Amino acid sequence: MTQTIAFDVYGTLIDTDGLVERLRKTCGVKAADFSQLWRQKQLEYSFRRALMRRYEPFAVCTRDALDYASEFLGICLTAGEKQELLDSYRTLPAFDDVSAGLASLKTSGFRLWAFSNGTAEAVETLLEGAGIREFFLGVVSVHDVHSFKPDPAVYWHFLGIAGTEANSAWLVSGNPFDVIGAVSAGMKAVWVRRSPEAVFDPLGMEPTLTVEGLHELDKRIAVYQLR
Repeated sequence: MTQTIAFDVYGTLIDTDGLVERLRKTCGVKAADFSQLWRQKQLEYSFRRALMRRYEPFAVCTRDALDYASEFLGICLTAGEKQELLDSYRTLPAFDDVSAGLASLKTSGFRLWAFSNGTAEAVETLLEGAGIREFFLGVVSVHDVHSFKPDPAVYWHFLGIAGTEANSAWLVSGNPFDVIGAVSAGMKAVWVRRSPEAVFDPLGMEPTLTVEGLHELDKRIAVYQLR
């Protein structure tokens, strides 16, 4: 059976630290710390909202996290500066290895989907701006379920939309919580470990494969399937 691959978007295909240079204008030497905290709180707020069943779109989590990072680091941003940063978050760049990696997988016959915490509209805009939308059959958003990864319901939702079974589907993500969520839901999962300092969460569920970038993904999956 043809294998389906669900690609996480933020932090896997798209570099969420792509705003660091822009942040230097307002945050100076705190730019990298600001970017990291903003991302950390963005995910934390999505986890909290899913657990409390108080869903709001991912853009709301992003906005609230921006407010937190600004206050915590003591960086006074005007309403205009905050809006500019939020607008810029919709046009982040793809990692350097993404385009060639996706092209190789598509040529090999894999069914590629984008699967994200973001709304479909936001993800479509992001992928178009990064020049990689053409590689995907479609975009699946957790917004339809009104929850967030790693809620099992969102992975089952993906499988239903993609028209595939869990044993024929892969999740590719740079986020350990997402990999663990997919494995817990019965899918195979690849952790994209872009930094040697990155640590996988010790929760008793390991990735099916670990890669350093998308450039090696096609061959690694092919070898795994021959086992």
